[in-house]
Parts: sequence; structure tokens; C-alpha cells
Amino acid sequence: MPKESILIIGAGLCGSLLALRLGQRGFKVRVIEMRPDLRTVDISAGRSINLAFSNRGLKAIKLVGLESKVKRLCIPMHGRMIHDKDGKTFLSNYSGRENESINSISRELLTALLLDEAEALDNVTIEFENRCTKVDFDAKIGVFENRNTGTTFEVSADLIFGTDGAGSALRKSYFQERKFLFSFSQHYLTHGYKELTIQPDSNGGFKAFKNALHIWPRGDFMIIALPNLDGSFTVTLFLSYETGEYNFENLTTPEIVTEFFQKEFPDALELMPNLVNEFFENPTAPLGTVKCSPWHYKKNSLLLGDSAHAIVPFYGQGMNASFEDVVEFDRFLDLHEGDWETTLKAFGTHRKIDTDAIADLAIDNFHEMKNHVANPLFQEKRKIEMALEAQFPETYYSKYSLVTFKETIGYKEAMTIGRAQDTAILKLLAAQKIASNEDLNTVLKKVQQETSTILKENAVSKIV
Repeated sequence: MPKESILIIGAGLCGSLLALRLGQRGFKVRVIEMRPDLRTVDISAGRSINLAFSNRGLKAIKLVGLESKVKRLCIPMHGRMIHDKDGKTFLSNYSGRENESINSISRELLTALLLDEAEALDNVTIEFENRCTKVDFDAKIGVFENRNTGTTFEVSADLIFGTDGAGSALRKSYFQERKFLFSFSQHYLTHGYKELTIQPDSNGGFKAFKNALHIWPRGDFMIIALPNLDGSFTVTLFLSYETGEYNFENLTTPEIVTEFFQKEFPDALELMPNLVNEFFENPTAPLGTVKCSPWHYKKNSLLLGDSAHAIVPFYGQGMNASFEDVVEFDRFLDLHEGDWETTLKAFGTHRKIDTDAIADLAIDNFHEMKNHVANPLFQEKRKIEMALEAQFPETYYSKYSLVTFKETIGYKEAMTIGRAQDTAILKLLAAQKIASNEDLNTVLKKVQQETSTILKENAVSKIV
């Protein structure tokens, strides 16, 4: 029996991975992308140049058989390197277990690899610079406009998938078709972001410690820096648009920008001689969260990745969550083989619970990164968590580790347990009932008991 034909709108990270996996499963796949081919043209346009790649994303890469190729693109980051105003630093590890780290990876190189691998399959084709303008769900047709010629054309397929990002054309068609039967929300932070660069040194080496995600937390704003394979760091400034002594609205001259960095990030400024030029050349981009429901429509279409659940970048899980979508969808294909209506509905209902959770966690981590990481109480909490993970690697996982390294559980479960553990440790520290120099068996028992109490109280309060 011949496989169904599939149209994928969007050839970014999620779309190219989905095309590869569905191609591997034998479907005839046609991918159509609005932007030019990033393998031939620079299309970054202010988007993150590098991304944090961790276990949930790796799970997807293993599924399509590309683990060794992708790992060659990665730079391990073992923890957060915190920079204070005096230029002093300390490394806060991501995990107390050995060999657990996240990775900095190039968005462009990873996407190019996935596109190459998908195109190498005879049953997958990818086209660029064609914008989706409309989807006719009854006719199973996508309407496209060529961005160079202005001509329009139609593409028919048995199934249509939208992986076309936060501004998804397929999601827009859902809303136009279903109106009040389709729920959609889009919330922006008061902060935006701008990307800058720490160039390699004269020998092509790194000017700062290579194997860490660097953070300059300053309360209401911050910069972070991730390493690149060429010895550079991608630096991202997260700052309010309108409020505070310095904001994107009033950083209008080279003098004010330099003053701001001299005052708040002096050690970073020393590493960035091209700061002023980059600041005014690079765009300022918003930070938003997209949630919607349902993800499927008419038994023949589905949203995945940012099209269904765009999140802010502060947990480093945007790409990982989108990749995990593909893993979970692949699993539901096996569970309900041939029954597309059940597959699409069951997958969307199941997966939305977890993507809503990571969206909320990403907002939490925004406040943690720009402020809490420099707080002595938070640092004490992390010291205890690292010690517990080191001594009880199979028993204790911090919230961060549950989200980032324990890919066998969903985001919702990781959030529920992790938040309870955070509350438990902070409560015990405030009451001076635990300390980082105390016997760890005793500490673990107290934390587990308090966490269990909090989880039970939360469960009861939901029932009430």
C-alpha cells in the first residue's frame, strides 16, 4: 500500500528534522520554505546564531541516526560562568553528575546538516523562497507565492504539517477557518534582545573560558555568551525596551552604549572592540511566548515546533522541545498506525501539556538568570543540589537536571517535581534546617520529606 503524500510548510530546524524522519519512514515529502536556502545565503537576521543543545534534542538526533555528525558541531558547556561587576567569576555547574553538560551548537550548521540529509532521500524534496498564503483544508491544498516572481501555485497533499515558526501561516489558517473554536495566545516580555560578538583572539582562540555559558546578571537585565567553533562567542543582551536607567529606547548614541557597558559589563567590554558598530547594525528583537489549541484540524493537518508553542530562550529548550515533538509524533505514529485522525488528535493533546510547562519554566528561568544566580541563598541552594547529585546520581535530580538531562520524563512532570524541590530546599535553608556542610544522607532525607509534603499539599489544593 503506497504511503501518504506529505506537505511540510517551513524548512527550519523542526521542519527539516520532521522531513528527514518522515522520509525515512517512506512517506513522499515535499517541504516548502519562505526564506532563501541558508546553505547559500545568510538569513540570520538577528535570530540566535547558536543554540543550547541537550538530551531531549539528542534523543531526536539519535532517532534519525545523526548522533556522530551532530556531536562534531557541539561545544560542551559544563555550567554557567557568572561575571560580577568587578570582573570576578565563578563557575556554577549544571549538574553534580559526571559528564553531564549542555552544548553550544550553530543553528546554521545544524539546519544545513538536516537539510542535506533530508534531500539525500529520493522521496524528499525541498523548495525555497515560496510563501504560504492560504491552506484549503477540505481540498487538502496549500497556496504559495514565489517571492521572486510573484507567481502563485498550489500544492496538494494527503497531510499538511506546519513547522513555519512563531508567525505560522498554517496556524493563521486554523484561526481563519475555526475562529472561536481555535484558541491562540501570544505574550511578549517587556524585554527584547540584541546579538553581539566576542571575536576570537589573534591566534584564533577563545578570549574567555570555552566550556561554559557566560552570564553577566544585573538584576533587571543581563548579557550571556555562548562559544562558537571558530573561537568567537555569540553575546546576547537582554534589556527592557522602555524602563530602567538604560533601555533599548534610550541607548541611542555610541557614547551612551559605551557608558552602559563600562558601568555594567566592563570585563565584557574589553573583549568587544566592535561593540558600538554591532550594537547599531544588529536588530533588536522581541521575546514572546505562543500557545494555541488544538494543534490539528480536519484529520489532515498538524502544527509542530514554534508554530504550536514558541517559547522564550531562557531554559535553552526551544530547539530541544521542537525536536522532542518529532520524537513524540513518531511514537504516536507507531501507536496508531494508519489512523491519522487518532494520531493527530492524541499527539497534540498529549504534547501540549508538556510544551505549556516548558514555556512557563522558560519565563521562570529568565528571572533566575538575570537576578537569582547572583543571590547568596540561590548559590547555597545550588551547592546543595550539586552535592546531592554527585553523591546520589541515580536518586536526586535538581529541577534544571530534570528538565535538561532526564529526557525520559515529560516537561510537566519535571516542572512539578522540580518546583516542589526548589521550594523545599529554600524553605529548609531559611529555617536553618539544612546546610551545605551537613551530612548529605541527612540532607537528602529532609529534602525528600519536605518535597513530598509540598507535592501532597499542592495536589490537595488542586482538588479543593
